[in-house]
Amino acid sequence: MQFTVTDAPTRERFEARDEAGAVAGFVTYQLTGSIIAYTHTEADPAYEGRGVGSTLARAVLDDARSKGRTVVPICPFLADWLVKHPEYEDIVVRTTRKIK
Repeated sequence: MQFTVTDAPTRERFEARDEAGAVAGFVTYQLTGSIIAYTHTEADPAYEGRGVGSTLARAVLDDARSKGRTVVPICPFLADWLVKHPEYEDIVVRTTRKIK
């Protein structure tokens, strides 16, 4: 199954749609300057196991890279996916520190 991923900035999320245009899943985000925090990934149960999550992950990370953004993977799914895809490590923040 093919999915098309598009940014819906007014909803602060990327959406994956199937060939008929139905939303199969989405990734929510918060954008501050050049830093994008991906906060949640969700696949419609009807599409689970069909690669919608991986399609979304690759699309949002490719988008961040193309725009020179730094990624903060708050979403557990995305954080786990990134462990298996080290090609994105150069744009991902893995640690944070507190400002005193």
